[in-house]
Amino acid sequence: MVTINGKAEQAAGRSIAAWLEAAGYGGRMIAVEYNGEIISAAQYPQVILHDGDVVEIVCFMGGG
Repeated sequence: MVTINGKAEQAAGRSIAAWLEAAGYGGRMIAVEYNGEIISAAQYPQVILHDGDVVEIVCFMGGG
């Protein structure tokens, strides 16, 4: 199991990019922390999730 935003998810074996797309994050302005380190969007397709990984995703929102 991979912990994503505090929830256990069946995501092991998938890339971060694939998981984000399936979860509906495609095209949104986000930041991803992977096991305590912020990673760039260019890394999302190469980073494969493994059991025990911890991912935090933050969405940027505009407002006034």
